[in-house]
Amino acid sequence: MNVFKFGEASVKDASGVRNLASIVQKQLPAGVIVVSAMGKTTNALERLVQAYRSQQADAIQTQLQTLRTYHESIMQELGGSFTDAYQTFAQLEKSLDQIPDETYDNTYDQIVSLGEILSTQIVAEYLKQTGVPVRWVDARQLIRTDATFREGRVNWQETEQRIRESVSPNEIIITQGFIGQAPGGLTTTLGREGSDYTAAIFAYCLNATGVTIWKDVPGVLNADPKWFDETVLLPKITYQDAIELAYYGATVIHPKTIKPLQNKSIPLYVRSFVKPEEQGTAIGDYERHLDTPSFIFKIDQVLISLHPNDFSFIAEENLSLIFGQFAQAGVKINLMQNTAISFSVVVDNNPARIPALLKHLQESFRVNYNDGLELITIRYYDQSTIDRVLTEKKLLLEQKSRYTVQLVAKDIAA
Repeated sequence: MNVFKFGEASVKDASGVRNLASIVQKQLPAGVIVVSAMGKTTNALERLVQAYRSQQADAIQTQLQTLRTYHESIMQELGGSFTDAYQTFAQLEKSLDQIPDETYDNTYDQIVSLGEILSTQIVAEYLKQTGVPVRWVDARQLIRTDATFREGRVNWQETEQRIRESVSPNEIIITQGFIGQAPGGLTTTLGREGSDYTAAIFAYCLNATGVTIWKDVPGVLNADPKWFDETVLLPKITYQDAIELAYYGATVIHPKTIKPLQNKSIPLYVRSFVKPEEQGTAIGDYERHLDTPSFIFKIDQVLISLHPNDFSFIAEENLSLIFGQFAQAGVKINLMQNTAISFSVVVDNNPARIPALLKHLQESFRVNYNDGLELITIRYYDQSTIDRVLTEKKLLLEQKSRYTVQLVAKDIAA
């Protein structure tokens, strides 16, 4: 059994859905097909959540109509009744008529998760029209998590039991990425861009022969084409290198994807849905590590430096307090570095969370911060690669290990 995952770019329009169907037909039997929300639907649903939470009636209707028009245009071009998708829109409209009484993250998961429900209902209906004997499955009934909304932690034992009982090795199912269900029946999401992780969960539970992620790039590249004119395709990557690249922010693979696959030596393939005949990148239990430098850029970063008010050492009790406050604020640390009397971290600039975090930190520490920064990670670096990325940039912080260097920099012009 194989597991396929198609991301938002692969189903952004009717031609994308047709292309997905063509790939599935040529690759049968696929086994499990995991599909993300269509195009920029998740972003649009996030805006809808914001409007709903602030009870902006006009904004709610505007966002809702935009979403409906977008999906209806795809359905009309594909042809068919798509009854299930229209029922999902009715469910969404009904929920928006209620006054929000949950936490923001809870509301987020109940609404944003419907993007994946809609896309899979549309794709499943079209696959049936083309003769693919596919069965639509609700991932919320199979993937069980705790109640950590927006970052649901998988209950592996219950999830594996449910998936094995529900999915036959002789059938083709289509299901949603990114979503699960908490005790009590509320929907959870597995973290932004978590559909890759969903594919890995199904593969692990079903002992799949492989997972293929279909992307709009030829495979895993040594740098994002948005940053580099000349990129290199990496045809084979070890699990370890893939985990490192994903951890540092390579967007082609979700960070949680690799571990369940590595645990059962299930290979992961990253291939192009634009050129499906090409082999792309294979990630597996290989011995040879990369010999090509890989570059990862994270923009809009904040460097936060903490100093004890009494000039005491940064000791274990300080670190415990610091990590606890970051965890409570839901802010992930991308890099950390400490001296005797200071502790510095680099984080994504999240306007909804960073100001409150800084306020709490200022109760116990003297706080300095710089924003508008870049975090540049180079895996398998040398001095020439460092010099290359620091052209016309001011270096604020550098951290090196044997194979990886991380640089926090700011444009000199800025």
